Amino acid sequence: MSASQGPTLRELAVQALSSVEHGYDLLAPKFDHTPYRTPGPVLDAVTRTLSELGPFGRGLDLCCGTGAGIPVLRAVCRERVTGVDFSAGMLAVGRARTREAVDWIRADVRALPFAPAAFDLVVSFGAFGHFLPGERPGLFSQVRSVLAPGGRFAFPIAAPARPGSLGYWALLGFDTAMRVRNALWRPRFVMYYRDFGLADVTRELAGAGFRVDLYALDELGRRPDGSPRCRLVVATAV
Repeated sequence: MSASQGPTLRELAVQALSSVEHGYDLLAPKFDHTPYRTPGPVLDAVTRTLSELGPFGRGLDLCCGTGAGIPVLRAVCRERVTGVDFSAGMLAVGRARTREAVDWIRADVRALPFAPAAFDLVVSFGAFGHFLPGERPGLFSQVRSVLAPGGRFAFPIAAPARPGSLGYWALLGFDTAMRVRNALWRPRFVMYYRDFGLADVTRELAGAGFRVDLYALDELGRRPDGSPRCRLVVATAV
């Protein structure tokens, strides 16, 4: 992160001891100068793949934060796009920096405040670690309820770090630290990215009424065994 523009260590510590919602409200003014913002190459790769599947009508960025995914929707959707998040601070930053016509909605995505079939495409970037595994089936059902028949729900998912690799130990250490923090401190700050496995997610999406397809995001490279480092999950409402 940028030493001059990003959050200080003290600010990150205060955020980490807050609730998820309040923590992001605090981080919002500097969020785009942290590693937590979805990188441009990921957004570009997703845009390229969705462009080949589209165009789409109405678009929704689920857990939009400051709106990193909004340009993806603007590139592939012909109609109005919407961002939904529960952090008022993150939404305020997104609203202030976006010139295009976007609806910014504050809501808990586990209870989406939209009519049935309100959207043709829903995207999400980097948010699913904030939901416990038991919450995901209900979340996916909420997304299905606001998609038109044949609508798509798309999000990138990285290949899991290989056991013993630096990435593996880094994720394990972060996950362990979060679990210790939540055992000792309230309110909880849910962020468990090791729980978001492709096999479980595919099964849960199917249970919510989706057909699931996977697209390699080749711009992001391949692992030594030839498998993609990142895939785009595209779940079609059936």
